[in-house]
Amino acid sequence: MNYTLPRALDVGGRKWSIRWDFRAVLDIMTALDDPDLNDQERAYVALYIFYPELEKMPPETYEEALKRLFWFVNGGQDQDEVPGTGSARLMDWEQDFPLIVAPVNRVLGRDIRGDADLHWWTFLSAFYEIGDCTFAQVVSVRDKQARGKKLEKPEREWYRRNKSLVDFRRKSAQGSTQKYTRAEQELLSKLL
Repeated sequence: MNYTLPRALDVGGRKWSIRWDFRAVLDIMTALDDPDLNDQERAYVALYIFYPELEKMPPETYEEALKRLFWFVNGGQDQDEVPGTGSARLMDWEQDFPLIVAPVNRVLGRDIRGDADLHWWTFLSAFYEIGDCTFAQVVSVRDKQARGKKLEKPEREWYRRNKSLVDFRRKSAQGSTQKYTRAEQELLSKLL
């Protein structure tokens, strides 16, 4: 059992500070879903966002650092312990954030966008408790569609009126994802 909110992780026998704020983790999720990057680039960008001192980290520890990053993102659990992993994709952190923020705010009793430093694990705990809300309805419809289940008449009507919330936006290698500045692209090119 882990009773603390980690702000550093052990990698390669040394403690490394991490960006533990929920916004950093959501940026990581966006980078990991970026079709303009290959797998190696996604991994590097995730590490770069997560570890403020990545340039000091020995490259031979990157694989362990990435495993520790995923452990952190999963709330201190290994991937095989996380409920719902391995099933159909039911959410997109970037697309769904506007639907997630209100119920998370309700659970925490404050607007998280104004928090200077909300730990990812606190955000994640609140996320798990959001209950009945628009986001839950969106995920329910996506789940039924992914499993090939027929939507009930009220669900079909709701889906028709809210199709733009339910359907995942297509992300092309040329368009609609977060872009990097020329300096960031040059840094990626040099490091990869």
